[in-house]
Amino acid sequence: MSSKNLTCFKAYDIRGKLGEELNEDIAYRIGRAYGQYLKPKTVVVGGDVRETSESLKTAVGNGLRDEGVDVVDIGMVGTEEVYFATSHLEASGGIEVTASHNPIDYNGMKPIRENSKPISGDTGLLDIKRLAEEGDFAPADPAARGQLIKQSTLDAYVEHLLGYVDVAQLKPFKIVVNAGNGAAGHVIDALESHLPFEFIKVHHEPDPTFPNGIPNPLLVENRGPTRDAVLQHGADLGIAWDGDFDRCFFFDEKGEFIEGYYLVGLLAEAFLIKEPGGKVVHDPRLTWNTIDIAEQCGGEAVQSKTGHAFIKERMRKEDAIYGGEMSAHHYFRDFFYCDSGMIPWLLVTELMCRKNATLSSMMQECIARFPSPGEINREVADAKAAIANVRDHFKADALEIDETDGVSMIFENWRFNLRMSNTEPVVRLNVESRADKVLMQAKTDEILALLDS
Repeated sequence: MSSKNLTCFKAYDIRGKLGEELNEDIAYRIGRAYGQYLKPKTVVVGGDVRETSESLKTAVGNGLRDEGVDVVDIGMVGTEEVYFATSHLEASGGIEVTASHNPIDYNGMKPIRENSKPISGDTGLLDIKRLAEEGDFAPADPAARGQLIKQSTLDAYVEHLLGYVDVAQLKPFKIVVNAGNGAAGHVIDALESHLPFEFIKVHHEPDPTFPNGIPNPLLVENRGPTRDAVLQHGADLGIAWDGDFDRCFFFDEKGEFIEGYYLVGLLAEAFLIKEPGGKVVHDPRLTWNTIDIAEQCGGEAVQSKTGHAFIKERMRKEDAIYGGEMSAHHYFRDFFYCDSGMIPWLLVTELMCRKNATLSSMMQECIARFPSPGEINREVADAKAAIANVRDHFKADALEIDETDGVSMIFENWRFNLRMSNTEPVVRLNVESRADKVLMQAKTDEILALLDS
């Protein structure tokens, strides 16, 4: 095979436009390279609902098998089902074929190693890329070829999910669930008989054409169907997922979308009630609410750099019970330190029952204490210079300057974080204040004016 520069390898995973960037030949090479680099015995493979996921999954599986690796194909699943199956089956690694919320002409892969550990640029992904590019593979030996085993781990996964809550404590809530025609629907169906909830299912059936748009509830224009169904049915809450359901998004009983930041605090509380003194890991973008709740519950908040590989690594190091990012990624120690889009909503419903409170009332208090406009993206010509300009403008008054991720500046009654995007020519701004919405808005406007200058 000739050497070829593969542009589908990113910092934490593999994603590319179908055809040139990612096709069956490239998927086969990735399988061979993964097998050659990690020398695994057994690898779990799964794929999301996209039209090309099945053929790419077969190709990566063939590459693995030609390296003598046994492949366990668990079918059409979300990313976390591969995380679960890899540890549950004690496999040497796993690969989910998914493009999550990318456009319809994309696909990708999320590879992991033993114990569902992430593989990122620092932990082998670049080595796999190099081997796949070189394509220097020995001729496949049919006698040494790995086996293909088709197996469902759905029942064991559902049983694991139910272990996070006391089902007897749950009330008969009415819940809108929006799978976005992605992979989440079959898990809701499997959970349904075990829970006292009435599910109102929106865009529930998996459909590779995504007739209702690519499932990405972070985009404001995608929130309407969930909000409308909550209001129409008088539901207690609404939940929407992205395509591979490793992120979940919440709507309260009024149909209001809840910012991911405030959910990190809520989930920290849910865990610290059960395990006082535990540690929770959070990203540096917005922090005060999480720190405040951790302290109130007798726990400890630990800051980590943004990004799933960093959060998972820090959680392992600290033996943290939970980790959360405001981007709606939530990580759980008992889920092999991996992110899940199913565990969060189960915990939130249990907390609502425990407190006998609506979701909006539980959120209102946090939002009032630490108001924030949410993350604001600004296109700038020179991100480094723009961040330096803002830093210089405020540095004389700052009580603390933290450069864990971009620059965070802390003042008596407000703080902000400004960081460069890893993927786009934008800077990302997050501002919060201590119970002062007017101050928060004024400082947000001041920073945006500096960025625009």
